[in-house]
Amino acid sequence: MRILYRPVWEGVQTSLTDIFVQGWPADKVIQRHLKGSRKWGSSDRRLYAESVYDLVRWWRKLLFLVDVQWPAEDRWSAEDREVYARVIEAWCLVNDVTLDKNVKSSGVDAHKVKMGWKSLSLPRAVRESMPDWLDAEGERQLGEKWNKVLPVLNTLAPVYLRANRLKTAPERLVNVLKQDQVEASVVESDCLKLAERANVFQTKAFEQGLFEVQDLSSQRVVPALGVEPGMRVIDACAGAGGKSLHMASLMANKGKILALDVTEKKLEALRERATRNGANTIETRLIDSTKVIKRLADGCERLLLDVPCSGVGVLRRNPDAKWKLKPEELGELKKTQAEILANYGQMLKAGGAMVYATCSIFPEENERQVEKFMSQVGTAWTLEAQETLWPENDGPDGFYFARLRKS
Repeated sequence: MRILYRPVWEGVQTSLTDIFVQGWPADKVIQRHLKGSRKWGSSDRRLYAESVYDLVRWWRKLLFLVDVQWPAEDRWSAEDREVYARVIEAWCLVNDVTLDKNVKSSGVDAHKVKMGWKSLSLPRAVRESMPDWLDAEGERQLGEKWNKVLPVLNTLAPVYLRANRLKTAPERLVNVLKQDQVEASVVESDCLKLAERANVFQTKAFEQGLFEVQDLSSQRVVPALGVEPGMRVIDACAGAGGKSLHMASLMANKGKILALDVTEKKLEALRERATRNGANTIETRLIDSTKVIKRLADGCERLLLDVPCSGVGVLRRNPDAKWKLKPEELGELKKTQAEILANYGQMLKAGGAMVYATCSIFPEENERQVEKFMSQVGTAWTLEAQETLWPENDGPDGFYFARLRKS
């Protein structure tokens, strides 16, 4: 029997406030709270993380089941802790979790919650716990496909690792992880899948830089670029550098990888990860003006544009993103994507290859962007391949990538 004890229950309430009021990312909130609750047992820690992620994922549906009106502005205040208590109790009811006897019941109608949770007659946006506008946008862009994708976006994503070939091989990594009681198997190339969820960041293998946590679909992007040892490559929207590190691994630390981003904090994280990975061919550079791009004209043989996007394909891992994304922001993202495609290609040498990628499954961020670009550049570029990777039950996330060749 799983019991949500009062200290954990209070931690969940505080975390919901941090996520919905302060606007902090759910993964960072959970990570910080667990660091401050070292006295909790492993079962309490697992239940805390599971409940916070699940509450955020099913927030709208749970609110509906406890008769709380969805706020017009999609925002909450710190005074809404009574609402949080009702939602947490409802979550416990539908997940067979017993609420600590020291926690006063909020008076939730157990029968109504359990019956309503299974009901198929609820409006789709409520049933699948989505903002109305995002549900409508998904149907507009994907049609009937949206009905198939939606339930998958609310499942628990499996954990994939990418073996760092600079330090180990996938098969050897499997054996090293076993020493830390982590079971994994090789599923594709350098990709391992965990048999069950585990805190791999506390393993010796992670400290030694033997792997990075990276979804299988994300791991398929860099190979599409066709990097080889000795090449000069630019990762133009590097972020914290997961794909830059993948490049370094495939290039055997031979050549040059220039990682660009508009946020210095993300580049700092990349430098730390590169040190742990033993990736010494990565150089970071902040994009603080358009001059940075112009100065790098004809500067690389391979170019990766992993552009900012809605992140709809990875909502399983970032469930809070669907509550934070707004219609006007999606419009701005599409403008940014088009601008990056139109301007960043100048950094690629003639004959070089470029990959445009997103973690979205919306055509207007993917195929339509590439089509628009190709209509503007004529014969200066050739579209060689493109693929949409759909999110799968107990499988990888949703991604898109297109490989283009500069004539």
